[in-house]
Amino acid sequence: MAELEGLEFGKSDFVLLDEVTMEQFMENLKLRFEKARIYTFIGEVVVSVNPYRHLDIYGKEVIEDYRGRELYENPPHLYAVADAAYKAMKRRAKDTCIVISGESGAGKTEASKYIMQYIAAITNPSQRAEVESVKNVLLKSNCVLEAFGNAKTNRNDNSSRFGKYMDINFNFNGDPTGGHINNYLLEKVRPSVLRGGSDGLLKSLYLQRDPAEYAYTSQGASNNDSLCHKAVMAALKVIGFTTEEISSIYKILSTILHLGNLQFTSDGEHVVLVGEDTVKHISELTSTEPENTRKALLYRTVATGGGEVIEKGHSEQEASYGRDAFAKALYERLFAWIVGRINSVIQVMDYNPALHGKNTVIGVLDIYGFEIFDNNSFEQFCINYCNEKLQQLFIELILRQEQDEYQREGITWQNIEYFNNQIIVDLVEQPHKGIISVLDEACLTAGKVTDTVCLDSMNKKLGQHPHYTSRKLCPADKTMDFNRDFRIRHYAGDVTYSVEGFLDKNKDPLFQDFKRLMYNSSDPVLKEMWPDGKMSITEVTKRPLTAATLFKNSIIALVDKLACKEPYYVRCIKPNEVKSPLLFDDGRCQHQVAYLGLLENVHVRRAGFAYRQPYARFLQRYKMTCEYTWPNHLMSSDQEAVEAIVNQHGFEDDVAYGHTKLFVRTPRTLFTLEQERAALIPILVLFLQKVWRGALARMRCRKIRAIYTIMAYYKCYKVKAHFWEVERRFTNVRNMADYGKSVEWPTPPAALVQFHRITQHLYRRWWARQLIKNIPPSDMAEVRAKVAALSALSGERVDWGYSRAWERDYLTNAKDSPLTSTNFVRITKELKNKDQYSQVLFSCSVRMLNWFNNTKDRALLITDKHIYRLEPKKHFKVQKRISLDSVVGVSVTSGSDQMVALHTASQDDFLVHLQRGQLNPNQDRVGELVGVGCVCSSVGVCNHCSCTSALKPLCCHLRVNAWGHAPFTTSSKGDVTGA
Repeated sequence: MAELEGLEFGKSDFVLLDEVTMEQFMENLKLRFEKARIYTFIGEVVVSVNPYRHLDIYGKEVIEDYRGRELYENPPHLYAVADAAYKAMKRRAKDTCIVISGESGAGKTEASKYIMQYIAAITNPSQRAEVESVKNVLLKSNCVLEAFGNAKTNRNDNSSRFGKYMDINFNFNGDPTGGHINNYLLEKVRPSVLRGGSDGLLKSLYLQRDPAEYAYTSQGASNNDSLCHKAVMAALKVIGFTTEEISSIYKILSTILHLGNLQFTSDGEHVVLVGEDTVKHISELTSTEPENTRKALLYRTVATGGGEVIEKGHSEQEASYGRDAFAKALYERLFAWIVGRINSVIQVMDYNPALHGKNTVIGVLDIYGFEIFDNNSFEQFCINYCNEKLQQLFIELILRQEQDEYQREGITWQNIEYFNNQIIVDLVEQPHKGIISVLDEACLTAGKVTDTVCLDSMNKKLGQHPHYTSRKLCPADKTMDFNRDFRIRHYAGDVTYSVEGFLDKNKDPLFQDFKRLMYNSSDPVLKEMWPDGKMSITEVTKRPLTAATLFKNSIIALVDKLACKEPYYVRCIKPNEVKSPLLFDDGRCQHQVAYLGLLENVHVRRAGFAYRQPYARFLQRYKMTCEYTWPNHLMSSDQEAVEAIVNQHGFEDDVAYGHTKLFVRTPRTLFTLEQERAALIPILVLFLQKVWRGALARMRCRKIRAIYTIMAYYKCYKVKAHFWEVERRFTNVRNMADYGKSVEWPTPPAALVQFHRITQHLYRRWWARQLIKNIPPSDMAEVRAKVAALSALSGERVDWGYSRAWERDYLTNAKDSPLTSTNFVRITKELKNKDQYSQVLFSCSVRMLNWFNNTKDRALLITDKHIYRLEPKKHFKVQKRISLDSVVGVSVTSGSDQMVALHTASQDDFLVHLQRGQLNPNQDRVGELVGVGCVCSSVGVCNHCSCTSALKPLCCHLRVNAWGHAPFTTSSKGDVTGA
């Protein structure tokens, strides 16, 4: 915490003041208020100053900062004490309570709302619907209870005119399962329907919008309740109020306003009502008969000792008194019914500790603060008595907690002087002697007993009490009036009370006629509020307890309930009387600090030791300041390690060692340790960053190594799996008719793509071998030629004669050329003797096309040395002889025509069309010309490509052409497109 708030904001904990004096306390409080630091710790107590403005310190991000953190890990805040109470409840299964106290306008109601919002925000992380429903009802109940129980006063825009204690029940998971609300209502009339209701609603209730038109609202402070009204209506629906119930609430509030405007007058003998229309409106709104309503307002039914029932008419004063009592009772019972209705919704249902675990509770007390007005009446008396009881509880619990802790830890306790307000509590509540007893006795006394008589009785019985005085007991004190005022010296200061109205407000009697009237109403909500109206007038009942006694009993029960829980305190301070966010009234604030006992609280907290911490937590925070404890100590216990830290810094005379905690006497020791820790933290952070980054790098390296190992094993597996799959598919191909040609190859892994191609190539060679070995040797030359043609043409030509037997020398074949074969055989013999060629590779009749578009029939002869163009009509006379070495390329088309272009180095190209003979008029001889020219087994190896072709250049050029180079191209229509 010391690191989060700098010294410019003052001390975040009053315990850490250099000197505990009122001057230093007020100086620190003022500085923090001016710096918008409205919260300050006193140990585990939060001191809150009302900022009178909105501060951006309550959002979701702030809630997350405080969730689950220790009390001193963050700057002081309401969220810190709320989280501490929640952790104590959840971790140790202890019931806790948060007591919010302070005078009117100090911000208690807002503090309770922020605490409730925080608890709602940190619970139910799984968003269970039933838990969310309970949370919504708990939050919305605040809005409803404030609307009916708070009022705008001159000192406070939202002054609590009632006390509220809410128990929130939690299951073993720490989620809210329900709750219960106790209310302590004092002032009983504050309808808010005028400002917020619609015109149609007001018309149906016979109301006007101006509050000045009604006696009960004409003198109060006006407040714009339109937004509040909408919020309240929405909250009622969320809680579960039905439309009929909300309508009944409107009608009851309207009835109270109409009652305030009822006037009575006397005609001499009887009291009569002024304005019968108002009575009719009241009867309609309360669902009663107009005559019964009129009689209840004007008469009182009395049972005599003999059982006879008579009607006794009221005087004007009695009628007005009965009217006001009836209005207050309506509002009181409406408020109690609303609280009961909320309790019925949020109560824990069907909870079995054996099945669901221990049910723990957090209590939140938001009750009226101490009040000192110019005119203080019965309500202020009850409020200030309540605050006396809570102050007594605060002192007892704080002192008891401190004393118990010192005793548990074996530390010598130092007695602290403090004001014990038990004497003031006894002044108010002591049986037979206290002020409440005197009031009750006066109310029970037969005959006419006035407030003045009651004051005389208090003067007689309490005249010697050091904290009680009056004008009669102190005639020189002119600040009090004779026969009216008395003064009590409260812990918060002297308060002068006016006794006028004390007895009437204490008795607060309500005639039985009104109870029976409401019980007999046809409105079920009204009937439910008045169960005591069922009794007959002749039934004997005990006299009801007075208002003061009822209030005393409820406050005693409240204190007993708080005393059995682990308390957490929020002490609220009002900085000024004008609601200014800038003004800090030193005198006003000092008075509140005094009567709240805050200075005594600091003294108690610093009774010998200003700071205490469990050894483990102290060691965790400061172990880096000692070489023997960083990073981990090797001593037998944490206490020894803490002693090593203390001794190294020379603080052994400023500390004490308890059984489980270290106690530090002065704040200076703590500040010194904090400063040294703050200097070491950056060094440690860098060191930890280095170590952590190294650890991250090593982890990353191990992951990468593991990844590569897995990849290697996986690749190995995929390779083996591929081999196994290939083996499985091809294991029986020798026995298959097609030797496995129809078997589909598996897709290889990336690492085996090249190997897969080689394997397929080997398989195809083996498959070809299986086919070739069955071919007769005499046919092998033709097979080689066809393979060569297939390779050279590369699929560019669809039909190239591969399905027939190749004759090669067609001009010699008598069947194909019966007229010229004999003459051609003779000519070839002559050319062989002349040119010394070894064999005829191809011969065929052709048709020539010259540059003048003339055609002539010729013969083509290809030997292993020359290419001859012969003229058949002139006995195959040689027209042209081309050396085979001069041929640089051959072009053919992709169609079915028989066009062949021969390209020479001298660019003396010629184009021929192969003619079909008599053997088969549809033969394609282009493929045969290419094939037999590429393969000839009787000749040596080609110098270009190592093939055994007699037509060596033609072989190479055809192969180049087949591989897609530029010797020739063909069009899709079969035309020659290039040479």
